[in-house]
Amino acid sequence: MRWLNDAEMAAWRSYVVATLLLRQRLHRELSECHEVSLVDYEVLVCLQMQPDRRMRMSELAFMMGSTKSRLSHQVAKLEEASLVRRARDPEDKRGVITELTDEGEALLEKAAPTHVEGVREHLIDLLSPEEQATIAAAFERVRAHLSEPES
Repeated sequence: MRWLNDAEMAAWRSYVVATLLLRQRLHRELSECHEVSLVDYEVLVCLQMQPDRRMRMSELAFMMGSTKSRLSHQVAKLEEASLVRRARDPEDKRGVITELTDEGEALLEKAAPTHVEGVREHLIDLLSPEEQATIAAAFERVRAHLSEPES
């Protein structure tokens, strides 16, 4: 077993605590200003990023780092609020497609400035351009590693 040394532990703990606090703050700002959770906002953004504003639930779950079951409950709430709609995948009747509605798009347009201001204030503007590049490169490497199939 390779235990973490002091520098590695400091890096790990700083990441864990800062990420938790950042996500809590961004969630609170979105909830208070727009009555949308950070996780719901992220689902809507994932859909908006698609050329046709829609994607299969399985792909969306992968992008969100979620299980299909947990995402299904979350999407049901969004569907109830008319922010998304679900339909059978015309190419694979067993699959389900989730699509961003015009109401969901409108919510994103209103909430995006709040979210971007929060991301800037609580992360981006605290870092130099070099630190931003380092973080981007490091977490792209982590993302790529974790996206590989497990052996």
